[in-house]
Amino acid sequence: MPEKVIIIGSGPAAWTAAIYAARAALKPLVFEGAITEENRLAGTLPLGQLSLTTEVENYPGFPAGDLTAYLDSAIAPDRRRMMAPHNKEGATGPELMDLMRQQAVNFETRIITEDIVDVDFSVRPFRLSASDGQTHESRAVIVATGARANYLGLPSEQAYKNRGVSACAVCDGALPRFRNKPLAVVGGGDSAVEEADYLSKFASTVYMIHRRHELRASKIMAKRALDNPKIEVLWNRALAEVLGDDKQGVTGVRLQSTAGEPELVKDVTGVFLAIGHTPNAAFLKGKLALTEKNYIRWTTPARTYTSVEGVFAAGDVADDYYRQAITAAGSGCMAALDAERWLAAKGL
Repeated sequence: MPEKVIIIGSGPAAWTAAIYAARAALKPLVFEGAITEENRLAGTLPLGQLSLTTEVENYPGFPAGDLTAYLDSAIAPDRRRMMAPHNKEGATGPELMDLMRQQAVNFETRIITEDIVDVDFSVRPFRLSASDGQTHESRAVIVATGARANYLGLPSEQAYKNRGVSACAVCDGALPRFRNKPLAVVGGGDSAVEEADYLSKFASTVYMIHRRHELRASKIMAKRALDNPKIEVLWNRALAEVLGDDKQGVTGVRLQSTAGEPELVKDVTGVFLAIGHTPNAAFLKGKLALTEKNYIRWTTPARTYTSVEGVFAAGDVADDYYRQAITAAGSGCMAALDAERWLAAKGL
């Protein structure tokens, strides 16, 4: 018998979709992703991008506080034993994701820890191929595979992730370690300007590191950066190394010149990468309509419909604008409701 709904992904969108689908008696099957070295290096291990962050200060319902007792009572003991010690300062990204996963499990969501590597949406029911070689059929599919931030690939960048290196100013910029301290933003497009402008509310100085002699951002955005007294653009510079130590985390950056000038070192406590995101949608090329940035295209306003009837998309794999946990969770709810109503209308 084919499944009623298969959900691909394991971030806030996927688990929210699973919770709603399970409560609607759809008995969802979730493919949360495989635990492999390839996925680790790509940043696509189970539990999504939020599992790669530390403190989560902007997810409603989880203010700062000691959640030890709650976590001990809410999460299954075997999962709890694998988690890092609670920091007693509110939910961390991994804790929040494990809570979402557990909530889906509580409603009898079934989970397979494998990737979906290929899909056939030309047949009914849909056919999905997993990384373990198994094939699964489903009446409806919700794709919630997320997007991963682009990094430069420097060893030092990897070494200081979550210890001063971030790819989301809105997520991390207000953390105490960054307040009233010099910060660096790598990039020169609209996203980089947005990140720098946001960080300027908290930092003492924001250095924008850009390879060229002018910003790629739109003129109005470029003017915003150049007019901000707390933003200093370092022209013709490329990040060569993130500097730091085990105790303090990030302490500075070493910058190469793209114009033949000497190297430059700047003291900073944070480095924010703003060089774009890559949606986890490569396995969908030719199967679903994608945008020019390779995000899944939503085909109907205020709905999670895709170009294939019965296939729905939620979270960052279809959202290149907001990219927040709360908006991903909201669209996961929408996708589950859309799938439930579509199945009901089809008598499935």
